[in-house]
Amino acid sequence: MSADLEHLLDDLNPAQREAVTAGDGPLLVLAGAGSGKTRVIAYRIAWLLQRGLSPRNLLAVTFTNKASKEMARRVDELLSPAGLRSPFIATFHSACVRILRSHGSHLGLPSHFTIYDEDDRLALVKECMKDGELAERTFTPSAAVHRIS
Repeated sequence: MSADLEHLLDDLNPAQREAVTAGDGPLLVLAGAGSGKTRVIAYRIAWLLQRGLSPRNLLAVTFTNKASKEMARRVDELLSPAGLRSPFIATFHSACVRILRSHGSHLGLPSHFTIYDEDDRLALVKECMKDGELAERTFTPSAAVHRIS
C-alpha cells in the first residue's frame, strides 16, 4: 500500500479499518446511519486497487445518483494522489443499462434500446387497453401499470 493510503487508514476507527482491510473478496458492511459506511466503502475500493486489483474488475453500485456521485468523488480523492484510476461507480439502474447495452445482443436486445419512464409506460398501457378493447371503468391504466410493476 502506498504511504498516502496507509496514512489515510490511520484516520479510521478500528472497526472501519478492519472492514477496509478484510481480505480480497466480497464484504457486507452493516452499520447504523452516520457510522461511516460510505467512507469505509470508498477506502476499501482504494485499498483493493492499491493492492493490485484492476479498476476494470471492480464495480461499486448505489441506489441513488446522489450517492453514486458522492462515492465517486470520495474514491477519486483517495486515488488521485496515488495515481490510480477509479472503477465504475454507478446506480444499480445505470450499471445494468451499461451491461445490457454492451452484452444485450446475447439476449437479442439491440444496443440502442429505449427505457420507458413513468409517462411512457402509462401511455403504452392505455394504448394496449384501447387495442384490446378493455374498458377503463373496470381496470384503470394506472392500476394496470401498478399491477405490472
